Amino acid sequence: MSVVPDEPMAQATRLVLGFLPQDRQPKPEEVQNAVNAIFGLLATQGRSLDRDQLAKEIEAMTAVFQERSSGLTDPKGHEPWLPEAKNDRAWDFWERYRRYLEDVVKLPPLVVRRLDQSSDDVLSQLEDPRRPGSWSRKGLVIGQVQSGKTGQYIGLAAKAADAGYRLIVVLAGIHDDLRSQTQLRIDEGLLGFDTQHYKRSNEVGKSRLIGAGRMPLAKKLDIASPTNSTAKGDFDRKTAAHTNFPLGSFPVVLVVKKHWKLLEYVRNWVIDVHGTEDENGRKVVKDLPLLVIDDEADNASIDTTRDDDANPTKTNAAIRELFNTFDQAAYVGYTATPFANIYINPEADHDLVGEDLFPASFIRSLPSPSNYLGPERVFGLRVDDDDEADTPPLPLVRHVKDAEVWLPAKHKSGATPADDLPQSLREAISSFVLACAARRARGQTKVHNSMLVHVTRFTAVQDLVRAQVDDHLRLLVDALRDRYGRGPALRAELRALWEKDFVPTTGQFPTDEAVPLTWEQVSGELLDAIRKIQVKAVNGTSKDALDYYESRRNGLSVIAVGGQKLSRGLTLEGLTVSYYLRWSKSYDALLQMGRWFGYRPKHEDLCRLYTTPALQDAYVEVTAATDELRREVEEMAARGLTPTEFGLKVRSSSLGLTVTAPNKMRKGKKILLSYSGEGPETVIFKLAERAVTHNFKLLEGLVQRLDDAVEPVVTPRGGNVLWNGVPPELVSEFLSDYETDSMAQRVRPRLISKYIEQCAKVGELTDWTVCLVGSTTSKFPQDIASYTVGSVTRSPLKEDFEAEGRYTIRRVISPPDELLGLDAGQEARAREAARKAAESSEKPTPPKNPSGTYIRRQRRPHQALLLIYPIKPDASDSISLTAPLVGFQVSFPHSRYQSKTEYVANSVWLQEDIYAIGEEDEA
Repeated sequence: MSVVPDEPMAQATRLVLGFLPQDRQPKPEEVQNAVNAIFGLLATQGRSLDRDQLAKEIEAMTAVFQERSSGLTDPKGHEPWLPEAKNDRAWDFWERYRRYLEDVVKLPPLVVRRLDQSSDDVLSQLEDPRRPGSWSRKGLVIGQVQSGKTGQYIGLAAKAADAGYRLIVVLAGIHDDLRSQTQLRIDEGLLGFDTQHYKRSNEVGKSRLIGAGRMPLAKKLDIASPTNSTAKGDFDRKTAAHTNFPLGSFPVVLVVKKHWKLLEYVRNWVIDVHGTEDENGRKVVKDLPLLVIDDEADNASIDTTRDDDANPTKTNAAIRELFNTFDQAAYVGYTATPFANIYINPEADHDLVGEDLFPASFIRSLPSPSNYLGPERVFGLRVDDDDEADTPPLPLVRHVKDAEVWLPAKHKSGATPADDLPQSLREAISSFVLACAARRARGQTKVHNSMLVHVTRFTAVQDLVRAQVDDHLRLLVDALRDRYGRGPALRAELRALWEKDFVPTTGQFPTDEAVPLTWEQVSGELLDAIRKIQVKAVNGTSKDALDYYESRRNGLSVIAVGGQKLSRGLTLEGLTVSYYLRWSKSYDALLQMGRWFGYRPKHEDLCRLYTTPALQDAYVEVTAATDELRREVEEMAARGLTPTEFGLKVRSSSLGLTVTAPNKMRKGKKILLSYSGEGPETVIFKLAERAVTHNFKLLEGLVQRLDDAVEPVVTPRGGNVLWNGVPPELVSEFLSDYETDSMAQRVRPRLISKYIEQCAKVGELTDWTVCLVGSTTSKFPQDIASYTVGSVTRSPLKEDFEAEGRYTIRRVISPPDELLGLDAGQEARAREAARKAAESSEKPTPPKNPSGTYIRRQRRPHQALLLIYPIKPDASDSISLTAPLVGFQVSFPHSRYQSKTEYVANSVWLQEDIYAIGEEDEA
């Protein structure tokens, strides 16, 4: 979008938003009070506004919320700098972009604030561009498909330019369309001028200013871009020869396709302009801070060779070589599907092109705003934990069961679709016509409307489909024009579809998000809506182009028939109806083909996805796997781990899908996991008083029931209380009611409880030892039911745990405790196995105590252990808790019966058992 905002309404909106609380969502009465105050103030000044329109504008903007980003960081070699830099340099590019987002794009204020925070979070992990000497940083930002990653990295680029990065290279996919679309977004948000006509802002006349540069009172800032937004505007040999910018005195931005030859042109150009020889005679670039932003970082950037010692693939090598040419460089990858990135070997280092693109410095996860129409809302999400409710799917999916006769799912490049379009596709086209008409009836007349038809990867077949769809659309237009012949029958068909499908669907949405419409309102807009629709093929051979920008004033209505070009990165503006039959075998490809994800303000209820039941099942499975991955990232962040400690696994498919392309996951390995032979332990605790009190009362209740069931064994004052021969029901009930922190994804008490119940049904886990672990040297005695035990202390991993509202430790268990419940023979065998393992790995001295892996292998299938720790938080003078934290560890034997879930794990996970990190002998 590049329009000048309605200045009186924009000013009133800013004033109202300034009255509202900035740190939370305002209440409805606060919104109304602020609207009344500003409306009255402007009225006294003689400025009239539509109060209801102002109120609706504010209500829509403040209804959206977004959580903060979370991430893993490695401070090695990094010098904190951003807080000080906030005061010692101007942030003009960012302020201009922020105002553009608020006044022109009209993003909700909380979303803009979160973008400000998240881009600060990323920028702070890069080095200060004013820092002298050599430095480099590599990171990864994980978002969701079509969720606003481009807007986030434009914000990062704006702040980087303000901070002092002087060359910003954006790697924008592998197709011209996506590169051109990305360049246009950067022209509007960062550069402020049309690169089709000028290369540098100080040459630009007012008529060529766009986006942020065209706003009233917008600052004109010195910035340049040798690339432009035309289809041929990439950095080729000709561009390199004709670009003569001095580098270093102002920011230069390049938007380049990920092709090794183009990256080579960029590298050679920079060396020619700014290169010097180092002590080895190699041309390098000194004192010119480089920022590489790699959009869709899992695509083309990954080294797919089998051997780390072999020469990397060409594009991967070109990115690494460009990065390593600079003595001051930062690399940030952006992706919604990070599966391939997590399988990069963090130790890969090539003699010529240097280290691989593993994000060793940081990994950040960006939550989506509440108004994002993502996989969880489209397909639903079932969670395996009673703590959280399932997310039901929105009623937007329609099943296709009649397309096989028209175009078989498995077809070749020379296939010809049958003459008659399937009824499901004809209905999808009619749904699109109705959606366009309904949007017009809601006042959305000058907006983009798009329909996606994605049924084949072959361009020749796509062209045939385009011709068929175009013929069908023309028949519909002619029929609607005919008031006496075919027209009434077609209107009756459309009315039946409207009343059977659209009316009940809209009824399931809140009325403030989906305004109900009568058939008469929609019918009156049908002819104007359908006349505007064009049918275009979008592939490498077609000359059609999706000119959303050229049609920005009146809106483009288009049915886009395509394949590969529509499967990654490219945004279909105003997409409402998708007809999607293209099967893919990998999680990331399926998610990326989901162009229907994104933002649909005031018309979510009009969106439809026509697809097969099998594809819907695949998306349900992919949604669950990616949600689990995102939760694990958040837990690792809460535990304070670094990216190189980031042991990660991705759940495999039950439908035969792969996690990512096989050549991208050669560094990954398939593993089978269950709680069999595992030792899950709590390391993240919720500090909310209610949760702390709940878990402590739960513990006291368990102790009382244990006393009623079996005879306890009590060690000296303050020490352990032990119960042997405990039935599994008592343990299962305790775990099912235990309240954990939302970040603790790897220890899910209710899943553990269900596992115990399943094992007990087949005669396993029937004989439990339960130990309330106390410290005889503790200064903090704690009364628990009829016992007094010494609370144990565990140090926090993070000093700011109070602000986070959670207490995170490295381990809850003292390793010798896990030996409880073993007889002398079992203990001896565990120690011997640990000793032999130490010898085979050539460790200088055998371990003092066997680790949990060897202990659990000695437990008999019916034998298990629950250790419970009352914890006094270290440095707890600063927090006031009425009860100790309750931590636990469960030591499971190996099961003969329990099925395992298959995952694909990265090298870090395979090297380091998550439950054996930094074992510490705290008592």
